Formats: sequence, structure tokens, C-alpha cells
Amino acid sequence: MKRGSLAVVLGVAMGFAATSASAADDINNLAALTQAEFKKLSEDLASATSYKGLTPAEPLGITGFDIGLEVTDTSLQYDDAFDKACSGCGLDNLVIPKLHLHKGLPLGFDVGLMYASTSNTNVTLTGVELRYANIEGGLSMPAVATRFSWSRLDGVDDLSLESKGIDVSVSKGFAMFTPYVGIGYNWVTSEPSASTGLDDEDFTQTKYFVGMNINTGFLNFDLEMDETGGAQTLGAKVGFRF
Repeated sequence: MKRGSLAVVLGVAMGFAATSASAADDINNLAALTQAEFKKLSEDLASATSYKGLTPAEPLGITGFDIGLEVTDTSLQYDDAFDKACSGCGLDNLVIPKLHLHKGLPLGFDVGLMYASTSNTNVTLTGVELRYANIEGGLSMPAVATRFSWSRLDGVDDLSLESKGIDVSVSKGFAMFTPYVGIGYNWVTSEPSASTGLDDEDFTQTKYFVGMNINTGFLNFDLEMDETGGAQTLGAKVGFRF
């Protein structure tokens, strides 16, 4: 399963509501991994499932909402370890459709919620964020925001994986276009069940991202490229931002 184009990614996002999580390529064979392979698998899963906001830095304001369907497509660095963990499924990327909601709060704060279920594995995902606009931005001033995030991978019987993150982003709007860029850090805990014979893995990941928000006044689109822990993710979101 190869990385698709932006058009394919956006099409998958728009069809999310009709997608059933059939989980044809379940992660169900962790006991077959060595400890080194388990760490590699954990790094790829953390890169794919750590929180990705797909939103510019500027705050929504107390009456604002950003509601969207999105999908992220992460190219696996260690597809051999993933292949072993899923009993030979042959995946080299992980596609995750998501439902995403951001709500503006007073004093420059925004809160975000995310739920995801993959169409080709047994991975499900929940996440939250709290974001503060250090600089709200304006006609001549870019917006700067600090985000705190948490995400948890579920659905895999023998694995619990959590990511806690912090990032700083900058954005500046020009008419309907708002480009943004950011950098951050994740702290990851990956805990296999005792039956696998594997030990926990705790590690950190640096992340970089760049994106473009496009608000047509009716529909809102966001395209983002992210590199977390060395794995690259392409993301797209379509919805409403007001």
C-alpha cells in the first residue's frame, strides 16, 4: 500500500463517514518480536498516532469552532517490524481517518478533541489538546501558539501506547490562505502485555510540521506535512472553521 497523492488523501477524508473499520491487517503477533523490533514498531506507531492538530496558530475566539474530517498517512520507517507484528500484512504505511473538533475559549485558549479508527488495522486512537495563543496575530503580526497534547492508541489487545507532546507554531493569514509552521517534542510510553515477554519502551521524539489552511467561507481545508521521530506523515482535513 503506497503513499497516495494529496487528492487521494483528501478523498479518503471526505469518505470517512462511510468507511468501516474492517481491520484486515490487525497487529496481533507482538510475541514474535525481539525487544529491538518492538522498539522500532513502537517508534513507528508513536510517529503515526501522536497528536496532529492540522490547524493554524491563530485562536478561534470564544465563539469559534473548527470541525473536520481528516486523514493522515504515515510512511513506516521499520515496515519489517510492522510486517512481523501483523503476521505478514505487508503494509509500508499507516492510514488513519479521524474526526476532529476544536473549540475557542476565552483569553486566547483553544481546546481540541480527536477520535480515529484505522480502516486497515485494529488501531483506534483518542487525543486531546489545549492550545494557548501567545500572540493572537493581526494584519501585520503573525500568530504564535503553544500546544499541549495527549494521545492514546487502543484496539491492540497486547499493547498500550501513550504520547504526551508540546509544540510551538507560527501562522500568518493572507486572504483565504493561512500558512503555518511548527516544532515540538513528544514523550512516549509503550507498554506490551506480560504475555508477550517484552519490556516497556520509553522514548522521546522531535517533530516538525508545516501546513496550509484554506478557508473558502463555506468549507475549510487544511493540508499538513509532519515529521515525527524521522517518520513522515501527510495529512488533510476538510470541514468548517468559523
